[in-house]
Amino acid sequence: MAKRKKSALAKKAIRKPYDTGENTDSIKLEEPEVAYGRSMPATRAVAFMGSPGKKDLFPVKNESDFIDAIRQGIPKKAIDNLVDKTGIPVNEMAILMRLSDRTLRRYKPQTLLNPEQSERVVELSRLYSRGEDVFGNLENFKEWMNSTVMALGNIKPKTLLDTSLGIDILMNELGKIEHGIFA
Repeated sequence: MAKRKKSALAKKAIRKPYDTGENTDSIKLEEPEVAYGRSMPATRAVAFMGSPGKKDLFPVKNESDFIDAIRQGIPKKAIDNLVDKTGIPVNEMAILMRLSDRTLRRYKPQTLLNPEQSERVVELSRLYSRGEDVFGNLENFKEWMNSTVMALGNIKPKTLLDTSLGIDILMNELGKIEHGIFA
């Protein structure tokens, strides 16, 4: 009898708070939730790189698919599309990619970027697509990126784009803005 109680308690302790006990085999989760409970479709970030659904870029259906794409290398064409959509000048984009301006301009559109550069392209695409979502349109987000923000220590958000940590800080700030926390 004591063993039976113990196993029932053990089962209760193992059960996760979101586990309803229902059969969840038919539920398919394509996107992980982002920090504040909203999912960000990977396809929006791919669209930001300019090739939604095209096989020549890479097949991305969810956030984890970006890992393989980064490892394989993203075509330089994604940078060109990102430059067009974000308004970041090519010389500044080269700095963000850790390339010389001349080298970036010499790359052919189909040239595959190395994993570090590919990861930065994905991070920037995710940031700008999230910013567009939070601010309602891309122009408002670009204006915010170029303005001095008190919550970031009176710096322009654009100055944080050269590191992954800086991009993470901006993503967190977007989450705060989305929830009405203006500092």
